[in-house]
Amino acid sequence: MTWTPHATVAAIVEDDQGRLLMVEESSDGKIVFNQPAGHIEENETLLDAVRRETLEETGWEVEPEHLLGIYVYKAPTNGVTYYRFCYSARAVRKVSEQLDSDIIAAHWLTPEHIAGLGDKLRSPLVLQCIEDFQSGRRLPLDLIHDPQT
Repeated sequence: MTWTPHATVAAIVEDDQGRLLMVEESSDGKIVFNQPAGHIEENETLLDAVRRETLEETGWEVEPEHLLGIYVYKAPTNGVTYYRFCYSARAVRKVSEQLDSDIIAAHWLTPEHIAGLGDKLRSPLVLQCIEDFQSGRRLPLDLIHDPQT
């Protein structure tokens, strides 16, 4: 059997009131909350994936500003190992009301509200990324060398 990890990106986007952009989505028959996030497509840079996924899932154009970290998670439901490249990003503008088919809605929520969602969070990585963002972790975008950028 070949081990096939999944490479994903996620965005922490904060508004001027300290709220974070989150998506409410359907996953495996459950309604869960997550940062705008998703798989990196072939020949796509990490930064372009962050921009695309956030736009598709929330209707917001964003500009990545910092890398927060690279997170590893093995999902207990399907056994897949995910590598999540999480970025902080600045909201540029709302450009669409159309969202991906599995997205129920995009919300601006306080970190306290998000923490209170408990098992409604898609994975433990949701809170870990928020905690790292709130702690002030900010890594330069050029930490990852991508010949496509």
